[in-house]
Amino acid sequence: MLRIGIIGGSGYVGSELLRLLLLHPQAEVTMVTSRQSVGEYIFNVHPNLRGLTQLKFVPQDMAELQKNCDLIFTATPHGGSVNLVPKLLEAGLKVIDMSADFRLKNPADYETYYGWKHAHPEMLKEAAYGLPELHREEIKNARLIACPGCMATSAILGLAPVVKAGLVDKDKIVVDLKVGSSGGGSKPSISSHHPERFSGVRPYKVVGHRHIAEVEQELNALTNELVKISFTPHAVNMVRGILATIYTFPKQPITNKDIWKALRAQYEGEPFIRLVKYQKGPYQLPDPKVTLGTNYCDVGFEIDEHANRLLLFSALDNMTKGASGQGVQCMNILMGIDETTGLKSTGFHPM
Repeated sequence: MLRIGIIGGSGYVGSELLRLLLLHPQAEVTMVTSRQSVGEYIFNVHPNLRGLTQLKFVPQDMAELQKNCDLIFTATPHGGSVNLVPKLLEAGLKVIDMSADFRLKNPADYETYYGWKHAHPEMLKEAAYGLPELHREEIKNARLIACPGCMATSAILGLAPVVKAGLVDKDKIVVDLKVGSSGGGSKPSISSHHPERFSGVRPYKVVGHRHIAEVEQELNALTNELVKISFTPHAVNMVRGILATIYTFPKQPITNKDIWKALRAQYEGEPFIRLVKYQKGPYQLPDPKVTLGTNYCDVGFEIDEHANRLLLFSALDNMTKGASGQGVQCMNILMGIDETTGLKSTGFHPM
């Protein structure tokens, strides 16, 4: 049985990790740390877990983590794991980092997009980018996995097939995202406070969003041409979920068959990618509502011949495939477990 520790388990990412790992047949959660909730039963902070565990939150203690764990999930705020992860690795633990601290390969990008200088730039090349659909082989052999951002995941999975196939202009890509409030974390700001957010559709960080660095990094690795994206999220009136509507412009006339070929070439056999393009019913294209609680990313498309556009759609649950579910998927791959283990759940309908 794989012994799991979670550092920073009182937030939403920690909650979702616990939901998945407490039911995982080959994993045992042995330690969950939290600075603010030490001594509290986990189910008092995450009430959906009542009846599943009697664990309490404990202080972060390196000797105890080393003694009781084989693998650690770090679910700390951005900037919180950059100095912690090297110590965990030195202790012989494998680490899956849920923050942004090791996602970017270019240290200068942290100064540009996060406003701080990376304390351990030498570790950035070592960290495997935790997107299994693109980096499964690196994940298998890693001791440090950096899980992608939720919006970056949706954008990359929507764009990777057509960028790799060379079907669209690489410098005319517009990513428009609608994002649920849980993406803002469990400590609300005035902008994420429910009365301020409810009933609205609010653009935020409309230029220079930090996930641009991840998306361009991953897409540039798929092509010899420089990829540049426009990226704007919108806060919408839902708790979980992301829908990315992506506007691209074909280099030459394309057909549905061309896009299906690119999508299937990239995602054939991928257990958590569903291709969605139907001619009837209310769910003809991806909708985050039907991914909630699952590790699926739904990808679809439409060709706009009038304006010479290829529209791509990518929908996922930001807490599952966009964060903790993807982390568990990476854990499975890393430890040689069937990667769907503990993740075979459907969404709810209706809800």
